[in-house]
Amino acid sequence: MAGDHLDLPQGTLDLLILKTLALGPQHGWAVSERIQQISSDALRVRQGSLYPALHRLERRGWIKARWGASENNRRAKYYELTGRGRKQLETDTTTWRKLTAAVDQVLEAGVGG
Repeated sequence: MAGDHLDLPQGTLDLLILKTLALGPQHGWAVSERIQQISSDALRVRQGSLYPALHRLERRGWIKARWGASENNRRAKYYELTGRGRKQLETDTTTWRKLTAAVDQVLEAGVGG
């Protein structure tokens, strides 16, 4: 699937960010890289979408930020999941799975039945 980049459906970026941060604190660029890596390069998050989403999640209290040093010793803002964010991740994951299962049912249904 490498090279076949997919556009994220509305609302899925928050879920992907929360899931990525559930794996451990990350700075913004690393969140984007992790999503791209885990998706086998199918999903790419542009900075113009990533940082507004991170700020939105922070305002909602789902993630928190702190300043630290990155791998190359540069100052970077690190984000981590809060307790509220972990609960939201569980809720959103359940909702996403129900939605995709329902869409799969429709797509797999026989035509003309």
